[in-house]
Amino acid sequence: MSAAPTESVENPEPAWRQRAVERSTRAAKLRAEQRVQRFLDAAQELIADKGTTDFTVQEVVERSRQSLRSFYQHFDGKHELLLALFEDALSKSAAAIREQVAAGQDPLERLKLAVELLYDSSKPRVGRQSPLFTDFAVQLLVSHPEQVASAHLPLLAFFTELVEEAAEAGQAVAPKPRRTASLIMQTAMFTAQAPSAPVGAHPSPITVEEVWAFCLGGISGGPAPDGAPATATATARPAKKATARTSTKKKAPAKKSASAPTAAAKTDAAASPRRRG
Repeated sequence: MSAAPTESVENPEPAWRQRAVERSTRAAKLRAEQRVQRFLDAAQELIADKGTTDFTVQEVVERSRQSLRSFYQHFDGKHELLLALFEDALSKSAAAIREQVAAGQDPLERLKLAVELLYDSSKPRVGRQSPLFTDFAVQLLVSHPEQVASAHLPLLAFFTELVEEAAEAGQAVAPKPRRTASLIMQTAMFTAQAPSAPVGAHPSPITVEEVWAFCLGGISGGPAPDGAPATATATARPAKKATARTSTKKKAPAKKSASAPTAAAKTDAAASPRRRG
C-alpha cells in the first residue's frame, strides 16, 4: 500500500459555484447599469424641459421612479450626475466623428473633416439649447479643469491618432502629436462657440474654413497652395535666411571700415562671435 500524503490538498472550488457567482455578479452589474441609465435619462429630460441644468436631485429621483437611497448609491450628488451626462455626450460625439471620418483615405483630409465636424457640433444653434455645455461645462472648466480634461479624453485620443497619421504620411509636422491635437480641438471648439469677430460696423463670424487654414498652418508651416504638399513651406524658410546671410557676406568688403557696422553685420556677429577673431 502506498503511504498517505502528509500534506492536505486544498479542494478547488466547484465549477458550479464559480458559474453561480459569475452569473450573480453579471446580473447585479446589469441591474446597476439600468438604474444609472434611468437616472441619466431622467436628468436629460429635465434639462430638455427646463432649458437649464437648474433642477434638484429629488426631481431626478421622482422622474426616474427610483429611490433617493438608490441615487446616492451611484452618485455623490448632482455635480457627479451632470459630469456623467457631460462625459457621455462627449464620448458619443467622439464615436460619431470617428465613424464619419473612417471612410477617408488621405490622412490630412481625414483630419480636416474631423475639424469641420467638431466645429459644427460645437456651434450654437438658434432654437437649440445646450445648457450642459453652455452652463455646466463653463462652470466646470473654472472649478474642476481636470474633470473637463478627463471628459475630453475620447476626443483627444482620436484627434491624436489623426495627427500621428498625417505626420507619418509626411503631411504634417508634429513633434508632440497629443499637444498638437489638443490645440486643434480647442481652436475648433472655442472658435465655434465664440461670438463673431467685429469687422467695421458688422460682426464677421469666423468660418470653419478659416479655422482649418489656421490649424493647417500650425502643422505644416503655412497653408499650401492647391495641389502642393502640406509640408511644402515647412522647410523653405531656413534655407532662405541662410542664402540671404551668405549674399550679405559676399557683398561686404574684405576689411571693415571705421564706420558703424550694418544691421546684417551686427546680426551675423551676434550669431557667431567666435568667427570674429
